Amino acid sequence: MTIPLRPPLSRRDWLVVATSVGLLVLLGRLVEGTEAPAFDRWLLQWLGINLPPLLRWLLVQVYRMSGVGFTASLVLLALVHLLRKRWWHDLRLLVVATAGILAIVDLWLKPLFDRARPLDRLLVVDGRSFPSGHAAGSIAFYLAMVAILSWHQPRLRRPLTIAALSWIALVWLSTLAARAHWPSDLLAGGAVGFAWLTICQASWRATRPQPERLPPSTGLPPS
Repeated sequence: MTIPLRPPLSRRDWLVVATSVGLLVLLGRLVEGTEAPAFDRWLLQWLGINLPPLLRWLLVQVYRMSGVGFTASLVLLALVHLLRKRWWHDLRLLVVATAGILAIVDLWLKPLFDRARPLDRLLVVDGRSFPSGHAAGSIAFYLAMVAILSWHQPRLRRPLTIAALSWIALVWLSTLAARAHWPSDLLAGGAVGFAWLTICQASWRATRPQPERLPPSTGLPPS
């Protein structure tokens, strides 16, 4: 699968991309300056006050577990699975979606905005804060896998989608509980992830080989 200069986006795809880019630009303007927006400060403070200590500890462990090493292992297992199945077209989608989102966030957007993480985070996390690579990467990887597996097993689409979105929501909540990112970082990362995944999936759908269809049976015995 290649990403053409003009991906064959549907109207819905264009709406998703335009809305996501617009949200990223808006959030980028809001986070300019040295002081975080009031919403960011309020939500982190509210979670710090209202989360029970045990639940906060469990969420911090989820954040640790869902880090770079864990996600990289999942991506590697997915790639091995696609290689064994010889789903070359799906393999290209996963590689482009995951590698592309890392390059967009870590090599372009984070240096561009250069935002610091919250000072009172509960664990050691380095690097810039906006947009969240955790948020963008989870959208790109898990939802790409939902699309791939659902294409081969359509009846699994609903449970896979629910499971993926539930895990992504848990990862986002754990990120806030650990105070590793500002809420606006997650929203911006999610917007970037949705925009990039939409472009990748549009090209994947347009160039996806159709499944082989058996000829209709005539009901006659073979000659």
